[in-house]
Amino acid sequence: MRLYTLTILLFTLFSTAFAQQKATIAGHLLDAQTNEPLPYATVVLNTAADGQMVSGTLTDDAGKFIFEGVEKGSYQVQCSFIGYTLATLPVLVGEKNNIFDLGKIKLETETAQLNEVVVEAKRAVVASGLDKKTFDIEDNFAQSVGSVLDAMKALPGIAVDQEGKVELRGSDKVAILIDGKQSSLTGFGNQKGLANIPAANIERIEIINNPSAKYDASGMAGIINIIYKKEKKSGWNGDVGLRLGLGQLAKRKADLPTDLGSFSLNPKYIPSLNLNYRNDKIHAFLQGEVLRQERLPNNEFNTRFYDDGRIIASQVPENRKQTQFIIKGGIDYTLDERNTISVSGIFDRERHVDTAQVAYVDLLSDARNRYWHWREEEITGYMNYRADYRHAFDGPGHELKFSAQYTRGWEDEEYKLIDSSIVRQSFDTTHLVAIEHTTTLLLDYVKPLRSGRLEGGAKLQIRRIPITYTIGQGAESVIYPGLGDRSKWGESIYAGYLNYVWEKEKFDLEAGLRAEQTDVFYNLSPDNIYYDQNDAYDYFKLYPNVRFSYKINERNSFSAFYNRRVDRPGEPELRIFAKYDDPELLKVGNPYLRPQFTQTFELAYKNAWESGSAFISGYHRIIDSPFLRIYDIDQSAAGYDIINRIYENVGSATNTGVELLLSQTITPFWKANGSFNWYVNSIDAFSGTLLFPTVRPFQIQASEDNTWSLKINSLLTLPKQTQIQLSFIYDAPKNIPQGRQFARSSLDVGIKKTVFAGKGEVMLAATDLLNRYGLKQEITNEGFDVVYENFYETQVVTLGVSYKF
Repeated sequence: MRLYTLTILLFTLFSTAFAQQKATIAGHLLDAQTNEPLPYATVVLNTAADGQMVSGTLTDDAGKFIFEGVEKGSYQVQCSFIGYTLATLPVLVGEKNNIFDLGKIKLETETAQLNEVVVEAKRAVVASGLDKKTFDIEDNFAQSVGSVLDAMKALPGIAVDQEGKVELRGSDKVAILIDGKQSSLTGFGNQKGLANIPAANIERIEIINNPSAKYDASGMAGIINIIYKKEKKSGWNGDVGLRLGLGQLAKRKADLPTDLGSFSLNPKYIPSLNLNYRNDKIHAFLQGEVLRQERLPNNEFNTRFYDDGRIIASQVPENRKQTQFIIKGGIDYTLDERNTISVSGIFDRERHVDTAQVAYVDLLSDARNRYWHWREEEITGYMNYRADYRHAFDGPGHELKFSAQYTRGWEDEEYKLIDSSIVRQSFDTTHLVAIEHTTTLLLDYVKPLRSGRLEGGAKLQIRRIPITYTIGQGAESVIYPGLGDRSKWGESIYAGYLNYVWEKEKFDLEAGLRAEQTDVFYNLSPDNIYYDQNDAYDYFKLYPNVRFSYKINERNSFSAFYNRRVDRPGEPELRIFAKYDDPELLKVGNPYLRPQFTQTFELAYKNAWESGSAFISGYHRIIDSPFLRIYDIDQSAAGYDIINRIYENVGSATNTGVELLLSQTITPFWKANGSFNWYVNSIDAFSGTLLFPTVRPFQIQASEDNTWSLKINSLLTLPKQTQIQLSFIYDAPKNIPQGRQFARSSLDVGIKKTVFAGKGEVMLAATDLLNRYGLKQEITNEGFDVVYENFYETQVVTLGVSYKF
């Protein structure tokens, strides 16, 4: 009975958005005897059911015709010309492709002895929503008034971990793209700075759980594609906006005794501009966003229970002042009807100052036995230059694209560290400078066919990140000696792919193969005493993908997927220079880390009805050599036990789950949507060896536990162009390596009103009203247990105003 009630409730309250693009139908009329084109012939597009005319046109001088903006449905294309017999072609516009090339259509003269004319057009795509889900930002305005990370957390299957990374179906190995491309904004497909990218100029977000071979092979959990706004109107147009926020309204936990404590009541200022100009030859755009935060907290609590009876509590109140600028612009120039060139650029600069006073309290005696004070000033940024060339061949959608991109990134991080305790009085400084150089060349080819399409391409990407690390060590320094003063990481990827889609009325098949050769090196300073040699390796791998979809009828379809993907550790996971935010819980990379490889199997089913739809999928991932952070105690340190958090490859793991998305228009003014994701993470037992700062064994125990997440969104449309959205998120407890994560939830609300005769919007949104979305974890290892709590800013109230012109 409970299951029945839950099912009815979910069907009543859930909804999800699936984007449907309008289609283009084209063809080429020829004389069957002479193969000469037939100019000015009549071509009519009729509905298949009742023969009603949808559109009509004449062929051009070359005998070609085209219909644009065709909605989903079954049609007949009728071609006629004086002195020739009528030709009728069936066309079924589905939801996968949006270009249908009927190819050469040969008409027989009326006096000729005719055989039956059979012309096969492209058939339906039956995998709408089964391979890609699209969500408009404006439909999730309760979260979209803040950052991209805020907007993502309400999407199905997505969660946010303690380091601000997105998890998709229980894994943080997600590739993040900007407009379908790797970008410096997100660390070239990896996750970087999502909490700092305002959502003001974002149009929609796509989730691709099973990418085809045309995408890079990285990201075992799939791809999240962030699509920026791009206006198609002629002339000058755009929009301007301003969002004012106030975050960290209340503290989840009282501060430990320090003079500074942790910040609260964080003011935010986010102005934005989107400017476009378009005519027959030129499209130019400029987008800009600024994020200013005055008192941003990232409040981490750690309570360590040692086997000898000690209980030590600490708090790292990372109090931040931050300013970030993002400017994105470019121009598309149409040379002629077949050739287009584009140039674009992104400038991203972020500066923040963090200040923290960290108290270490012995809970048994209630005495503060250590006082750690640090200040960090960091400037990061990227300058991205890109040039694109597009050549359109004869026929719509038949094109060749070439792209060249260069990115220069920078990271300038300076720490001042002060330690005050009965063990030592010390003052240290560190200064890290990293300059990134990334060059990418891309070639992509698309050929629409009568029964599908063929895609192929190649890619070359070369990345280099040299780092200098300057240490100012005082007396009784806390910094590990012998790290060296430099490192250099490099990665070169050579890739090629083929992807074929074959479509029929009842089914379609997509199969692709991507080949990648990867060369990696990590050079250490000769002064480094922890790793006795530089690291270098290379590997060649094939990454296949297969999708089979079957259309039961117009409302029901299912798909089966298989793909193989890789997750490569980037320079941050390899970096040998530790972070000293908390010197007793130290984060550090591993220069000998290796990639992890994943195979994914999935079955998906979709049912659509007049007022809604249902989507359910079951998935299973096999992960070879996953890498994750290991907690382990370093007993070599004098005075204090230091717990290292070091990346390691740990054998094998699996991830198995079921995802349910449902939608329902309950009344003309009430729509609701949501998702349910249940999965099991299994981690095999593993024994390995840590090399930093001393050689010692480590172990993780086998673990298997199931967990689930629930997301519900309800949208009410009120009179006077007003909408109210209410969202609820619940993440159940789950197992993690060496421990367990507790449940958390978030209740969000938003109000949006259209003003200025439809040209403006006013939005008021509040996220995590109950302040329950912070993270809490328990970690268990030999010699100690840790309770880790990260109460980063989740509770924010934002007022936004935008105006279109």
